[in-house]
Amino acid sequence: MHTIQVVFMTVMVFFVIVTIHEWGHFYFAKRAGILVREFAIGFGPKLFSIKRGETRYTLRLVPAGGFVRMAGEDPELVEVQPGQTVAVRVKDGKVTRIYLDRLDDRTNVVRGEVETIDIENKLKIALNADGVIEKFDIIPQALMIAKGKETQIAPLDRQFGSKTVGQRALAIVAGPVMNFVLAFVLFFAYFQMSGVPMENPDRLLIGDIVDGMPASKADIKVGDTIDSVNGVKIGGDSTKMIDLISKSVNVPLTFTVIRDGKTITNKITPKPDDAGVGKLGISAAVPSRSVKFGETFKYAGLAMKNMTVTIFEGFKNLIIGNFKLDDLGGPVRTAQVTSQIAEQGFVQLTSWVAILSLYLGIFNLLPIPALDGSRLLFLGLEAVRGRPVDPNRESMVHFVGFAMLMLLMLAVTYNDILRLVRGEN
Repeated sequence: MHTIQVVFMTVMVFFVIVTIHEWGHFYFAKRAGILVREFAIGFGPKLFSIKRGETRYTLRLVPAGGFVRMAGEDPELVEVQPGQTVAVRVKDGKVTRIYLDRLDDRTNVVRGEVETIDIENKLKIALNADGVIEKFDIIPQALMIAKGKETQIAPLDRQFGSKTVGQRALAIVAGPVMNFVLAFVLFFAYFQMSGVPMENPDRLLIGDIVDGMPASKADIKVGDTIDSVNGVKIGGDSTKMIDLISKSVNVPLTFTVIRDGKTITNKITPKPDDAGVGKLGISAAVPSRSVKFGETFKYAGLAMKNMTVTIFEGFKNLIIGNFKLDDLGGPVRTAQVTSQIAEQGFVQLTSWVAILSLYLGIFNLLPIPALDGSRLLFLGLEAVRGRPVDPNRESMVHFVGFAMLMLLMLAVTYNDILRLVRGEN
């Protein structure tokens, strides 16, 4: 695979798993009637932005995640106070735009001091225009313009906090759930493309060749069928092959493979390892068989289960402190590994993307401040208590958690860059 293709596939991996996660939040928020202000991939400065309907879709500089910004989650509108001079644009007797600055530049507007205004419940405004009180209804999609920025107002029934606990929980949990769905679909596709190892193989294949070892200098390729070692037929018995190689330390042996129906014979001298055991630098692989459509559900489910266990074992090691900083990897290391796997082909990349999507879903459900799991925990407390936790306290918890995650991200990214500079994998 060419370098440009590898880079493109690596970028697409991050784009797909983050987009599907945020789409889950977006879709169920919209279904609940919540105003979604922004659907963003990445963090930091905007690289690309386009508005469709009520939502602005943005691509941002730092490819370390994404977010869906819902109305009511954060302070978002400039508060309009009685006595403040504003201008409003009226259509069919209703306010469609509220201007807070550059009032002299506005045309076809009604200008006056605010007597009363309610943009959350009653959607009404009263203005004192040259001594005359004019009252208007405000449409639910009205825009407030200040400093060149347009922000759609959010009536109370369009805000995140106004929805039931169940609706809010569904909008939050949908992100990780979509990652699980994507992981299952990709594992399904992987097994359809690659098959599964044969239960009782009658032959072995070359699965891997280690650079710098004796086999790497011979005419042996990954995928060759292993025929015989020193005239002894191997069949599907890997133990027999290992035993013959182990006993031939520094003694040339005849290693025969079959490629495209042709027999290829090599003279290779096993190299001793630290224990004095002969090694060629190859690993044997079991031939695969195709799987039926119905079988694939079982294998995809087993892959999900096994990888979930592996991921939680990794979390366990983090908790008990059984790790070093070099064991952690950030976006740089993940991108590096992804590019290496992309070079192996689309089939292997499909499996890797499934693992990444599964990991992202599980990680986001952990009860860590700023993650979806923490937000679900607060909603659970609200359901039990019968009233929400103080929004200011919850926001502070999420802010501190986000700051800590960013510090960890900076640390592992710095370590990843040092590893690249040192030429380490």
